[in-house]
Amino acid sequence: MKVSDIMVVKVKSVLPDTPAGEALEFLSKEKISGLPVIDKDNKLVGMFTEKDVLKYILPGYLDKVGSFVYEDNPRAIRNKVKELLKERKVSDIMREQVIVAAPDASLSEVARIMLTGNARRLPVVDKNRKVMGIIAREDVVKAFIRFSQGEN
Repeated sequence: MKVSDIMVVKVKSVLPDTPAGEALEFLSKEKISGLPVIDKDNKLVGMFTEKDVLKYILPGYLDKVGSFVYEDNPRAIRNKVKELLKERKVSDIMREQVIVAAPDASLSEVARIMLTGNARRLPVVDKNRKVMGIIAREDVVKAFIRFSQGEN
């Protein structure tokens, strides 16, 4: 099986200039944790995820012995959240370096990429980085189960 066999083709996405608060509401409404960020030509320019939002809200970390220690300052956190919801765009928060999948990649290859890259979902893009679909870990697991039961 290939990625193109199981990817979701109706991709929920946001534009870079979407207000971050609006994008967060969309994540909550759709019960998803991240969205591809695409430009007007449907090209992938980033990912907007709950993890990126948390990194934005809690930037005051110290790098110490390979771990991060976050400041627990309720006032600073409240101010960062207010700023995020009222002033920031998706492009201010999104991650520009995105791990992607090719439509002809095998499910084993995509699973390896997800595991080694610690990714929950991968946008599926063509050679021009136009978004063709998206594949999540859940999709891969379900496909492996169907395959083991003799379904294609």
